[in-house]
Amino acid sequence: MRSTLRTRRAPLHRRTTAKIASAVVAGALAFTVTACGGDNDDGDKGNNGSDNDTGAALQLPKLDGENVSVAAVWGGSERKVFLKVLDEFEKRTGAQVSFVPAQDPIISFLESKVAGGQPPDVAMLPQIGAIDQAVANKWAKPVGAEAQKQLDKNYATGWKRLGVVDGKQYGVYFKAANKSLVWYNTKVFENAGVKAPKSWAEFMKTMQTVYDSGVPPMSVAGADAWTLTDWFENIYISQAGPDKYDQLAQHKIKWTDPSVKKALTTLGQVFGTKGFVAGGSKGALQTEFPASVKQTFTGGDQPKAGMVFEGDMVSLAISETKAVVGEDAKVFPFPVVGQTSPAVVGGDAAVALKNTKGAQALLTFLASPESAKIWAEAGGFISPNKNLPLSVYPNDVQRAIAKAMLAAGDDVRFDMSDQAPQSFGGTPGKGEWKALQDFLSNPKDVAGTQQALETAAAKAYKD
Repeated sequence: MRSTLRTRRAPLHRRTTAKIASAVVAGALAFTVTACGGDNDDGDKGNNGSDNDTGAALQLPKLDGENVSVAAVWGGSERKVFLKVLDEFEKRTGAQVSFVPAQDPIISFLESKVAGGQPPDVAMLPQIGAIDQAVANKWAKPVGAEAQKQLDKNYATGWKRLGVVDGKQYGVYFKAANKSLVWYNTKVFENAGVKAPKSWAEFMKTMQTVYDSGVPPMSVAGADAWTLTDWFENIYISQAGPDKYDQLAQHKIKWTDPSVKKALTTLGQVFGTKGFVAGGSKGALQTEFPASVKQTFTGGDQPKAGMVFEGDMVSLAISETKAVVGEDAKVFPFPVVGQTSPAVVGGDAAVALKNTKGAQALLTFLASPESAKIWAEAGGFISPNKNLPLSVYPNDVQRAIAKAMLAAGDDVRFDMSDQAPQSFGGTPGKGEWKALQDFLSNPKDVAGTQQALETAAAKAYKD
């Protein structure tokens, strides 16, 4: 990479996770938010996800004959829905929009495009670290006045600040994710005679009971190692607490710290118990995220797994099966491991790499509730846009997830691996991704995993 310089940012607002205490009530997801509000110093309260009218239609410039390219790592059903968003932008502006399929790590992909003189107009960056590096490499262009107006109108201060580097707004967070959810096959739970667990002890007992009923309890997408980082982060923040989470995210404590050992040991209870992971470690390491979901909700009473852990985006993969969210597929909050209920938030930000009229118009559109509505209606999507009516979400589960995230306001903490330099937290076959895949293969090697993580982190943060 051209540069991996870490730029200056406001640490508390950039690195916070919503503390959401969660409960399952009558089979539906209900959240009680314990860390709401914050310093919404821009003064606009919005409708906080209410069903109020969002106001006058968004005005976009006429861009007849202008070409706009957008790079993103999204594939499958996510790409299909995002293309619908881009189609609407074309209809409103007359621009011709092309989607550029990117690969992880997206910064390396963009470097090759920049070196070849063909950077996309806009890139959807899935990591805070990627925004940092795009700015440090002098690729990113600040958000224009019209896009900033939409941000000020539609976003809480915390979500705006996630796209700020050195005091300038670069990112528009279009897609958010609550990454602290476990989805389960209701038929499997009924046959096993179990209910949604709340604590880690109950979670382990539930998995054992599901296993005893004849179904592997957990589907793990080990081929997509970002899911493994989410497993670790949920356990870690619940056990070690928010302050330690911040310190580890910034590499102010080492990965050889006892708190990391404790979290990995806990995670090893799932990965290392025979029969708990569908297909065993070898099978899991060959299972990509969409397949991990689909194998949980196909096969009638005998699917390949009873549960799958991941965020709200799971519902989009479920929609490609015959299962119905809220009936065949339900969800419970990631179990409490320590003293606090974990909630890890992620997101994808649009960043302009060219300061063109088309690029800035697209950022403006993506900051509006009108663009978010298109994906929200399709499912598998949560918007940080506080003026998107909750009624547009396709089911009560999605509405509950969105409402809880919006209620957290400015007190949101971001996915730890997404805060790291991409060489550590977002590169296939390297850094945290590789270390946790090796851990999935050999969950007894806690010390070796810690050392591998620390060696990779020390190099990445130093660079």
